[in-house]
Amino acid sequence: MLASIRSAMGAIPRIARINIPQRLISTSMVSKSDKLFVHRNTEDNKPGIKFEFNADSMKKANEIIKRYPPQYKKAAMIPLLHLAQKQHGWVPIYVMDYVAKLLEVPPMRVYEVATFYTMFNREPVGKYFLQVCTTTPCELCGASGIVKAIEDHLKIKMGETTEDKLFTLVEVECAGACVNAPVMAINEDYYEDLTPETTIKLLEDLKAGKEIKAGPQSGRFTCEPAGGLTSLNTEPTGPGFMVRSDL
Repeated sequence: MLASIRSAMGAIPRIARINIPQRLISTSMVSKSDKLFVHRNTEDNKPGIKFEFNADSMKKANEIIKRYPPQYKKAAMIPLLHLAQKQHGWVPIYVMDYVAKLLEVPPMRVYEVATFYTMFNREPVGKYFLQVCTTTPCELCGASGIVKAIEDHLKIKMGETTEDKLFTLVEVECAGACVNAPVMAINEDYYEDLTPETTIKLLEDLKAGKEIKAGPQSGRFTCEPAGGLTSLNTEPTGPGFMVRSDL
């Protein structure tokens, strides 16, 4: 039957095979980071090391916890970690365990938060923690020059600490003070309108134990125009200004 059908139809032309190029599996470049998000016990960072809030920190911790209902006091985790870091300088695992015990939550809940937010230092840092913003606005205003000036002056690279444990240098994303770029945070204060020269002066003053003034280092007040005010530079007019007298 099949043979007779083929005979009636004649030879069936062979369909040419189309060569479809194979799609190769590709992978993106592995992103490198200066942070390790798994814990490895060391002599100065392991469970069991004693830590507790001092009297001042404990008072502040209690005030923070009272802001939340008792059943939701775990919401105080981030401010308590920040408070612990301010006292201790960094947040090792035994500090995380202490915060977990204080908030009555499993330690893993604190580990998850402390490893997610890069504002928590999981390794020791110097007395002066230098955080240079290198996001686009700061970069356009010379952030790379600020980084180079610090590295050359302190003889360290990004992510390193000086031998005297005085300075640690890191790179951060937008500090939120773009109008005063380039910007560097030293501990909890911002230093703005930086130049390589003013940056080195700040470092030298810190080495000498001198008090340094936060804010713009160019002399301008906060974020006023660098060339001086162009508006609102006269006494404000009083009520009724340019209003018809019969009104």
